[in-house]
Amino acid sequence: MNRNVVRILVVAMALVLASGPALAAKLKIGSLSPLTGPYAADGNDIANGVRAAIAAIEKEGGIPGFDGIELMAEDSACDPKQAVAAANKLLSAKVAGVIGAYCSSATIPASDVLSEDDIPMLTPASTNEKVTERGLKHMYRVCGRDDDQSVVAVQFMTDYLKGKSVYIVDDKTTYSQGLADNVKKLAAEKGLKVIAHDHVNQGDRDFSAVLTKIKAANPDVFYMSLQNSSSGALMLIQARRMGINAAIIGQDAVYHPQLMEIAKADAEGVFLTFGFIDESTEAYQKFLAAYAPYGTPGAYSGYAYDSATVLLKAIKDAGSTKPDDIRAAIMKMDFQGASKHIKFMENGDSGSNYIIRMVKDGQFVNYWNPATGQTY
Repeated sequence: MNRNVVRILVVAMALVLASGPALAAKLKIGSLSPLTGPYAADGNDIANGVRAAIAAIEKEGGIPGFDGIELMAEDSACDPKQAVAAANKLLSAKVAGVIGAYCSSATIPASDVLSEDDIPMLTPASTNEKVTERGLKHMYRVCGRDDDQSVVAVQFMTDYLKGKSVYIVDDKTTYSQGLADNVKKLAAEKGLKVIAHDHVNQGDRDFSAVLTKIKAANPDVFYMSLQNSSSGALMLIQARRMGINAAIIGQDAVYHPQLMEIAKADAEGVFLTFGFIDESTEAYQKFLAAYAPYGTPGAYSGYAYDSATVLLKAIKDAGSTKPDDIRAAIMKMDFQGASKHIKFMENGDSGSNYIIRMVKDGQFVNYWNPATGQTY
């Protein structure tokens, strides 16, 4: 062999040995949620729930073949256009999967973008039924569905409250109006008189016009379907000060500690539909420990933690980031998560377990179980 060729090979081998073994790449996953604007409280809870899941997985040794897990947390702002832009950014970054979003009006268009490359998307908070009814193979939902949530709300109005009339208000968002439409339809089927189904706008702060009409109508139940807890708090404050005596029922988007922080005593006694969470489970306690650096969990922190856990566990179990391998692993899952028992149906839903909760002494408490018809 030519001496010069030998020298080149020796030098090349020395350089390889000197550089040491190549480091594995980081596993990239994304989150989509409103990190700024009026929905930022829930959006940051979601991103922090994903961070907590990453920390828990890495504490247990991480995922073989990857040198850590990197989160790209993108701001969807509950805006369809911004959600699409954020989804395209995550596509360009070649994430293995996405947790999000919060508003159904952001999740639906973002998932359309991600589905073009078969990127798995798991939503911890988007409850509009259309999220999983479009035939997207890699769209999953860890929270419940609005058509289930509305059933529990109307069942509570009629079976427990013995209401004869309801006044419905929503804020025209995909989620809020869709849920309100379901409640209106079911109420009529159950013989509950719908006095009116009225609307306000996202971002409104003065609700006196619609509340004046509710006061005059004097319904047994006032159903408040709004996109976030800050709007819900303002509506509660104004309703109480106007002297509205109806039983007030909100939904899962209004369910957040911020509700009591803003409305204070005016939040007392309000009812809300939300998924049952068994805080005594080992899975919930593990979640609390992992979430501790981020403070008190918000409404969707646990659901986001479970969503990220499902994605990361699927990648680990499959030993692959290929979408079909991830799906196969997800569809085999059957375990107790922090927020609920996790087992997916073919369409990507994981079932609903809504109950009625109430604000009592400044805290959310379990109040009524639709399965038994009894209070807790």
